[in-house]
This record gives sequence, structure tokens and C-alpha cells, in this order.
Amino acid sequence: MIEAKGLTKRYGDRFAVEDLTFTVRPGIVTGFLGPNGAGKSTTMRMILGLDRPTQGSVTVNGRPYAAHRTPLREVGALLEARTVHPGRSPYHHLLALAQSNGLPRSRVLDVIDAVGLAGQARRRAGRFSLGMEQRLGIATALLGDPRTLILDEPLNGLDTEGIRWVRGLLRDQAAQGHTVFVSSHLMTEMALTADHLIVLGKGRLVADTSLANLVAESGHHSLEDAFIDLTSDVVEFRPPTTDGSHR
Repeated sequence: MIEAKGLTKRYGDRFAVEDLTFTVRPGIVTGFLGPNGAGKSTTMRMILGLDRPTQGSVTVNGRPYAAHRTPLREVGALLEARTVHPGRSPYHHLLALAQSNGLPRSRVLDVIDAVGLAGQARRRAGRFSLGMEQRLGIATALLGDPRTLILDEPLNGLDTEGIRWVRGLLRDQAAQGHTVFVSSHLMTEMALTADHLIVLGKGRLVADTSLANLVAESGHHSLEDAFIDLTSDVVEFRPPTTDGSHR
């Protein structure tokens, strides 16, 4: 379970995320929607302790992420696929993570096979396509068989078969009682995958409801139309880079 209370991240006089309070519960797939710059990635980074909140707090399975002694057993995350050293193979990348978290070598082989990379296990990751990098990132997230799974845009770079596979994976994880939190800009995909939706606009919470309720209450027949109505007045906010410009 993920619990955010008054979660806020400010850059100067502007808010990337403002006063977010929500709960992501186990046993269902929770979709995280919002336009580019709405604060989705910033929120996920704060959940994982990569960004420090200006105000508020967030816990995963009852504790801040940094307080877990074996984090890979509690939380599996994919925020950016291109984080593996290009000279390292999937096998050795995952083995190093497994050994640092007290996981058996056999688990490495299990997740490599589960994500369809068995034939590429000894190949250098620097030669991978984006779709293969996404599969490796998902394997990393699954490595500790965590109770909570956090995936930021996991469908990027995947073909139709890969998208169907991720859809099934998310459903299977939720069916096992795990907490599944997945962001996407693909409203049609969320309509096929998610049970519950958390929607951000301009860094603020604009909806926290079931998919069926969101569509029904909007008066539209599709999630895409309901989403456009909810976020039609959103102005993108992009956090400043180190040189003071905006991404």
C-alpha cells in the first residue's frame, strides 16, 4: 500500500506537486494519469525517496521507502529504462542487485525468463532497443517479488505483443494481492488495464475514483473524453534543470 498525505514539491515559487493526499491499495491496478508536466514522475520520485518533499509525507507498506532494510522485497520500481550500464549484461546487472538484497541467483534467471529476455541474458545492454530496455527495467522491478510495484510509463517502446504482456503482468500482480501503481499517458490502455484511477492536473489531485465512476460522472462514453474534460485547464509545469531552464 502507498499512502501520501499532503505531499508537496515546490521549485522556487512554483509547485510541481501540491498537497496530494491519496492511497494506492493492494489487489487492484491503479492507473496514474495526467498531462505532461502534471507531476506524475515527481510524485513517483518522492514515493521512492529520490526527491525530498517540500511538505507532507509518503509511505510504502507503512514506512518511508528509505526505512526498508531490503527495499527490493518491498518495492519494485521502473522510472527510467535507460539506467543500466551499457557494457553490462541483463544477467550481471540483475545478479548484482540480487546479491545486494540477499536474493538467490535462481531469482535472476526466473525474472529474465519471465520478461522474455532469456535469449539476450548475456548480451550487452547498450545494444538493446527501447522495448528490450523496458523489459529489463520490469525484470529489475520484479526481482525481489515485491509487495508493491511502481511503473512509470512501462509501455514506451513496446510492440503490440509487449503491451499485451505488460497488461497481463499488471493484472496477475494485482490478483496476487500486490499493490500496482502504473502511470501512462495512454488513456485507451488505462481503460483496458486499470481498476482505479488517480488523475493529476497542474500538480494537484483532480480525481481519485474507479474508472467506471470517472466515465459515468463525466457524462462521456470514453475515458479519453472524460480525461480531457478534467484536465482541459491544465498548464504544464516543468521543473527547472540545473542551468535554470525548464525541461
